[in-house]
Amino acid sequence: MGVAVGPGRGSAAGSAVAYCLKITNVDPIHYDLLFERFLNPDRVSMPDIDIDFDDENRYKVMDYVIEKYGSNQVAQIITYGTMAAKSSIRDTARALDLPLMDADRVAKLIPDFAKLKKMFALEEKEIGSKFRGEDADNVRELLQLSEGNDLTADTIQKARILEGSVRNTGVHACGVIITPDDLTNFVPVATAKNSDLYVTQFDNEVVESAGLLKMDFLGLKTLSQIKDTVAIIKERHGIDIDIEAIPLDDPKTYELFQRGETTGIFQYESVGMQKYMRELKPTQFPDLIAMNALYRPGPLEYIPEFIARKHGDKEIVYDLEACEEYLAETYGITVYQEQVMLLSQKLANFSKGDADVLRKAMGKKQMATLMKMKPKFLDAGEKNGHDREVLEKIWKDWEAFASYAFNKSHSTCYAWIAYQTAYLKANYPAEFMAATLSNNMNNIKDVTKFMDECRRMGLDVLGPDVNESNYKFTVNKEGAVRFGMGAVKGLGHGAVMTIIENRKDGPYKSIFDLGKRIDLRAANKKSFEALALSGGFDSLGGENRALYFHAADNGQTFLEQVIKYAQKYQENENSAQMSIFGEASEVQIPEPMLPVCESWGTMEKLKREKEVVGIYISGHPLDDYKKEMQFFCNSNLNAMKVLPELVGKELTFAGVISSVSHMMSKQNKPWGMFTLEDYDESHEFRMFGEEYLKFRHFLIPNTFVHCKVTVQQGWIDKKTGKPRDPRLSFIQMQQLQDVMQHAAKNLTLEFSLNEVLESKIQTLKEVLDKHTGEQFLYINIRDHEEKIALDMTSRMQKVSVNSELLDMLDNLDITYKVG
Repeated sequence: MGVAVGPGRGSAAGSAVAYCLKITNVDPIHYDLLFERFLNPDRVSMPDIDIDFDDENRYKVMDYVIEKYGSNQVAQIITYGTMAAKSSIRDTARALDLPLMDADRVAKLIPDFAKLKKMFALEEKEIGSKFRGEDADNVRELLQLSEGNDLTADTIQKARILEGSVRNTGVHACGVIITPDDLTNFVPVATAKNSDLYVTQFDNEVVESAGLLKMDFLGLKTLSQIKDTVAIIKERHGIDIDIEAIPLDDPKTYELFQRGETTGIFQYESVGMQKYMRELKPTQFPDLIAMNALYRPGPLEYIPEFIARKHGDKEIVYDLEACEEYLAETYGITVYQEQVMLLSQKLANFSKGDADVLRKAMGKKQMATLMKMKPKFLDAGEKNGHDREVLEKIWKDWEAFASYAFNKSHSTCYAWIAYQTAYLKANYPAEFMAATLSNNMNNIKDVTKFMDECRRMGLDVLGPDVNESNYKFTVNKEGAVRFGMGAVKGLGHGAVMTIIENRKDGPYKSIFDLGKRIDLRAANKKSFEALALSGGFDSLGGENRALYFHAADNGQTFLEQVIKYAQKYQENENSAQMSIFGEASEVQIPEPMLPVCESWGTMEKLKREKEVVGIYISGHPLDDYKKEMQFFCNSNLNAMKVLPELVGKELTFAGVISSVSHMMSKQNKPWGMFTLEDYDESHEFRMFGEEYLKFRHFLIPNTFVHCKVTVQQGWIDKKTGKPRDPRLSFIQMQQLQDVMQHAAKNLTLEFSLNEVLESKIQTLKEVLDKHTGEQFLYINIRDHEEKIALDMTSRMQKVSVNSELLDMLDNLDITYKVG
């Protein structure tokens, strides 16, 4: 069927039978995974086996189940959507004919994820502690509005009653019911939108308690990512990789984890996890299992201790020698629920069923059950020769940690998937990143993130090309990642497939050749325009994308002429095939003349490219100002996310203005709002008063600006007496192209002693002579072996620091600093 299946999920990985039947693919005996965590005589409810399938082909599994059991025995599970606070306000307002503007105003007073029921239960003094700043003010206003005698108050009061009521139904993301006979003999059913299957009228919880078999078919994107990587490796290198048989001791894979280069690695790519990976420096698979279990709210605080013990910075201590057998792999720290189960059996002779009951009681804080089991644990443990006080300590530690302890079976399975992705990234980086981009191409933020990772790894990412690109991202012969045509807006699946299919007869030689060969019913004018704007035609005859949109005297663009030509050519070919004699084949249709027109400027080209791809591919508008940003910016727009940490600091940053709004306040005072973009982020800024009047002439779209600001404490909230969010005060704004001229005070050239050669010095002097000016020139010479440092100031020569000079120094491979 070509469906990738995960190695297992949850407690089912503890079943040796499931492993032998290849339902799971992790050896439970090797990893001390417990069957009793999955099934035991004391378990009341039947366990289910959750199975991960690659998300692209999950539908094939559904089709198989329907074909095997029949559509009258298979149903998806219903879900009930309830009214949240904001939707209950809007729905009630609609029913009571409250004006839309008033309804929106009231709904916007409700903080995100807040509930009306909880807000109305708060005392005045509690509001400030539960909500911050503007949210607290909004809650107070909402409560005040509800006390009136008008339609707004009536709406709020009725919305309180409706909150939590069932509003709509949906279909469970992965739950499927299979019955032994006709569905209607077991469960009430209903129809659902966008599904040919019935859905149960019982939701997830009721279905299970009714005794029906629930199967969870989960779609996991990472499995598609792995499958696509393996396919690209096969295509490029002719190697068939069995991803389930890769070595668990691959040095490159562990080195990747140790460097924390885990962007794109399943469940290990967060910034925090990368930090801990660099500190832990994992050397064995159990380290990865433990980190998967520990990196969660609660046990997170144990990670520094875990790392210190691994590296010998802290002593590994066991409460009892008997604990070492099961705690050695986690350096004496209880990480897994299975460890609690195994130790209760070893220390106090608990049965396997009792051990699972203990695990469940501790995890869910079932105090009545724990009170019954504690004496049994202490008495039996003491009888086995263990100190009662130490047993008391162990029990207390378990109670504190067991609610955080994680299922080792699940951690092992998901650590194995993480290892597989890391193995592919470490050994086949280009193929892995191409597959990763393919599986995220509908999320432009993720595409941007992974393209940045490609650049960090030294991988080129090339734009779409009709002669190289597939629907998904791929890797070309030179090892560069090639953009997938499926990621281009306005280019449908049919258009991409006809381009790929007809390319089998040889690469396209020109735009006319492409037009003649592809199916023009699948690729329309919009498809051609999207390809032209994204650079898909660049390899067919120059990179002047403007010519495709150049209008002739008759008003037709060149692309429209190409499509018209191709249509006539294909009509002629088809009519020739229909004729017995083939006379039509003699008709020659002239190709349209290539127009002569100016190329778009870099900014225009990139702007249009971004319109159809969502990001800049062939460059970035700020590429011409890298030196200015390197030497005269101490921050970037990412800093806007952490302003509370920067109060009192002076920041300098730069970017390109993408949008501007000039407005008047209620007091008839002008103010402005503009969006600034840099390489990583975009941020919306507001300017008021004198700041706006002073700098508004810079607020023009597509202007490159350099900003100097101070981060100041937010204004004091009159009601709470607390400061609001920090604010920015603009000290200076100037065009980015002028920064070097105004801000550069000196140039420092740095040499090691063995670089001081007469020929190099002579070439350097010629370059400096062409750029004389007013900035000081410093020269630093270092000999690290002899520990000699010589710092000199040129008395004879001053320079004009500009981009041209710095580019020349780069070409001479001379290290420098601008101050």
